[in-house]
Amino acid sequence: MKIRIADSKDAELIALLARITFTETFGHLFRYKQDLESYLAQTFGVQKIRRGLNKENNVFWLAYMDGLPVGYAKLKKNSTSPFLDGEPICQLQKIYVLKDFLAQKIGKALQDELLDHAADLGFKKIWLSVLKSNERAIGFYQNHGFVTLGHHTFGIGKETFDFQAMSKEL
Repeated sequence: MKIRIADSKDAELIALLARITFTETFGHLFRYKQDLESYLAQTFGVQKIRRGLNKENNVFWLAYMDGLPVGYAKLKKNSTSPFLDGEPICQLQKIYVLKDFLAQKIGKALQDELLDHAADLGFKKIWLSVLKSNERAIGFYQNHGFVTLGHHTFGIGKETFDFQAMSKEL
């Protein structure tokens, strides 16, 4: 396994991984496939990902297994949360791994890189949002020291999803 920080030249690769992994993880929750397709185009378009890669407040990582790109992660520095006050905090915005590689502990490796980087930058706390029905992810984060802060909803098309906000001391 190899993990490296991504740059703007990786926009197409991250956009493709993002579309595939999001669909693998959440595609079955959409009653209207057009809502899913619209969200994928809007959120994971190459130009949008490239703009995100170029923002100073974002850091992306790519994970490779045997030379194949299999996952990515995103840290958003200085990201406020309605559930936290005080010191500068950051957000673990994304960790996605292709379904066929989940058992290889790539998600943990990506998380470790991201958390170490955030701590090196001087952040004391990190937060994230996770779909409340995604028990696998919630268990993963709880096993790595994240605690629940509260709940919120997020709408995509005609769907409304319930999320759980979690945080961890760095």
